[in-house]
Amino acid sequence: MLSKQQLQWFETLTQLDGVSGHEHQVAAYLRKEYEKLGVDEIIQDNLGSIMAVRKSKNPNAKRVMVLGHMDEVGFLVKEVTKTGVLKIHPVGGWFNQTLLAHRVRVTTRKGDIYPGTIGSIPPHMLSPEDRAKPIDIPQMLVDVGATDADDIKNMGIQPGDMIVVDGGFEILNGGKRLLAKAFDNRYGCVMGLDLLDALKDQELDYDLYVGASVQEEVGLRGAQTITQLIKPDLAIILDCSPAIDTMDSEALGKLGAGILLRMADGSMIATKDLIYKLQDICVEHDIKHQFYYSPGGTDAGIVHKSNEGIKTITCCVVARNIHTSGSILDTDDYTAAKEAIVRFMDSNVWSDVIV
Repeated sequence: MLSKQQLQWFETLTQLDGVSGHEHQVAAYLRKEYEKLGVDEIIQDNLGSIMAVRKSKNPNAKRVMVLGHMDEVGFLVKEVTKTGVLKIHPVGGWFNQTLLAHRVRVTTRKGDIYPGTIGSIPPHMLSPEDRAKPIDIPQMLVDVGATDADDIKNMGIQPGDMIVVDGGFEILNGGKRLLAKAFDNRYGCVMGLDLLDALKDQELDYDLYVGASVQEEVGLRGAQTITQLIKPDLAIILDCSPAIDTMDSEALGKLGAGILLRMADGSMIATKDLIYKLQDICVEHDIKHQFYYSPGGTDAGIVHKSNEGIKTITCCVVARNIHTSGSILDTDDYTAAKEAIVRFMDSNVWSDVIV
């Protein structure tokens, strides 16, 4: 069972809206929480990625960056029709069959929020041919209750405004699992806060940078700029990957099987000396872990190629139904990931790898 503080972080961060390019609410909350944790400095780059810094007393300290991403998949208002409904532009990867009739929130440039829904035509109003076809996102319309285009204008809604599919936070099975939108990747935001709290009373031999990037879901953009700013010697990437175990208990990516040993994905082959050290820690301390491969990627894909090349490791967990409004995360996986990361950082097991 997670602590009251961990659950509060999860609830607050998953319920904040932050589509790629619109991460301001999330960044503001993280800044407030970083300040509570008494860090030495908070920095942001020009795209909006944010980092809390704890400085070492070691004058020759290496720089360790722990990076999640704060953006989530969503939509932008693309066009307002004469009848007062909104055409939408997808931000990040969506599967169209997860969307019809879902509730949404539209946030204007002034911060006003309007609830609405993604419209769906009743099946008996469709031809047999149309019923057999999935509706693509360009044909979907968001309805916020406006009567015409002037109504939308009076609400202050315009093209470019953020739309998020609503997914409330729920504790399932007595705290064993959590249900919400945006575990990809508010998991990384929560873990960053948790690590800062866990290490706050320790004298570190390295300068610690913990934070979150913007615009990961649209091409790892924020990770590129924040890495160039910090120039870390070691990077630990936090992300939430897809669990595909609902129909196959032997599938890669299982809820409850622990932290991911992500050996390869579409953007990076694991830095072997680091991933093996993480594996050894998990085995030595009986921490749940699982091998994982993915055709997708994480911020590690751009970070490890930055500057002259950066030693990089991913410390991810899985959730079911990511990139929907109803993803499910196992709290034992989170606890396993936290223990593995803290032991990895606390023992400096990686120090002989960094040159």
